[in-house]
Order: sequence, then structure tokens, then C-alpha cells
Amino acid sequence: MLGRIALKLSAVIALIIIGALWLAFFSARPPLVTDPATLAGDGSVINYCALPQLDGSGRLAKDIAKGNTPGCAYDHFPLPILRQCTEPLAEGAADIRGLWIGVSGKVGHIERVEQCGSRVVVTSSGLIHDSGPNSSGGYNSNDTEGNVTFLLGDQEYCPRTSAGMFWNKAVLDFKVFGWGPVVVRRYLSGEQLVWEYADGTTTYMDRICELPDEHKTPKPRGLRLQFF
Repeated sequence: MLGRIALKLSAVIALIIIGALWLAFFSARPPLVTDPATLAGDGSVINYCALPQLDGSGRLAKDIAKGNTPGCAYDHFPLPILRQCTEPLAEGAADIRGLWIGVSGKVGHIERVEQCGSRVVVTSSGLIHDSGPNSSGGYNSNDTEGNVTFLLGDQEYCPRTSAGMFWNKAVLDFKVFGWGPVVVRRYLSGEQLVWEYADGTTTYMDRICELPDEHKTPKPRGLRLQFF
């Protein structure tokens, strides 16, 4: 009797693992709806200390297509997703827009934060994480993690991710699937942006105006195990 129960339990666990692997690596990727001009453009030539005025004179966040990571990573630092948006920030949102560099914790980490209305886009290390009202998808980010786990021939496989970004007393919480646990927090501490990551690290970042040359092209990440 116990043997049959153990066998059935093992089968259920195996099915769960197989299902999770299929969802993470082999399920259909979300459609790439980002404006092609945005991905083709060069975001390294922008002065990120000259922030756009959010005066309501331009487009709203909900009128702009969602930004997605193309494949497992972009091949060069793209233009801002929300560059045409001038919707004032939502109530309760801190202004963390700009280009930031890690000076403690993950030293040298670079990320660009865009905001418009209640929408937030973080671009860093080959990834574009976009959460909030948009014209082409749901509220949550829906793209990839960026670490290439393995390759089948020339095809790269990286895990899918989904998170919702929500303001909580001037702290930006990243919740898994939009309803799960908080895995990332971003908030201002004086003039610095603080990034608390799921691996337990806390990174303090300073504002910079120009993208360093070494970050124009993202470095390949992940195990990159080659099959076939």
C-alpha cells in the first residue's frame, strides 16, 4: 500500500517538474510588440540627467505598447520605451527615473528606470522589464530572465518570468506573477536608488548621465550548456 502511494506521489512530482520545465523553457514566448524603432535605436547617446517633463502634453502610458525582451536579451542598449509618454506619475509613486550605477553590493551594475503614470520600465543587462498599463498586453512584465541555460543547436533557451510592479509607500515592490511574494524592492535613500534583490543582496546606486561604453552591449549570461 505504502509502495503504491509513494509511486503515485513520485509520478505527480515528476509531472509537476516536467510541467514547470516546459512552462519555463518551451512554452510560447509573448509576442514582441515593442516598437521596432525603439529596439533598433541607440539608447547610449542619451543624456539621462535631462529627464522628460511629465506634464501631460504627450501620450499616456496605456497608449504605448508593452516593452519585451527580444529573445533572451537585446543585442545593444535600446531607446527608452516611454520616451513619448508625458503622463504625470501616479499618486504614491516616487520619482526614480534615470540611469543608475551600483556603488555597493552589485558594484558596476547599470540600470535605466523609466516611469510614466503608473507604468515602470527597467532596462538592464540585456533585459526589458515593463509593468503597468499598456496598449498590447497585461499589467505584468512577461518576458525572460536573461540567463541562457542551454542551447539546442543555435537556439538559446532562457526561463520565462512574470512580475507586477506596485508602489507601496514610495517603495516599488516586484511581486511574482503580480500576486506572489515580493522578490525585488527599489526605493530612494537620499540621492541614491536602493535595489534589494531576491538573492539577498542590497545594492546602492548613484545617478549617472551617460551609459558607460562597456554596457552598450550586454554580456552573455547563464550556463549556456550546448546540446546537439
